[in-house]
Formats: sequence, structure tokens, C-alpha cells
Amino acid sequence: MDGNLKPTCQLTGEDGNIFFILGRVSRTLKENGKAEQAKEVSDRVMASRSYDEALQIIMEYVEVE
Repeated sequence: MDGNLKPTCQLTGEDGNIFFILGRVSRTLKENGKAEQAKEVSDRVMASRSYDEALQIIMEYVEVE
């Protein structure tokens, strides 16, 4: 991932389902002009082996609130 500033994504208090989280993160990235990163994070999360690994990947792309 490039060194650009990460957009902020509100996840606190939301559904903990990884697909819900991934959808919210993907939408946040696209709204901030980072459509390529939205595809990249989706691919990486879908290939992850655990929920914790998926969350770590997500936090590489967005600042989580």
C-alpha cells in the first residue's frame, strides 16, 4: 500500500460481521478516491485465514474509529 493518508472509517459499535466491516471499509475507500485499494483490501481479506488477520489487513487501509 502507498504512503497516502488513510481515510477514517467508523466501525465502533457496528456489526462485527467481517462482510459488513469489509463493505463499510470498501465504501469508505471508494468515497475517498481509492477504488484500487478497495479491491485490494477485499481480495486480501477474503484470502485471510482468520478474523483477526482480516482486521489487521483492514487497519492497513483505514483508520478505524
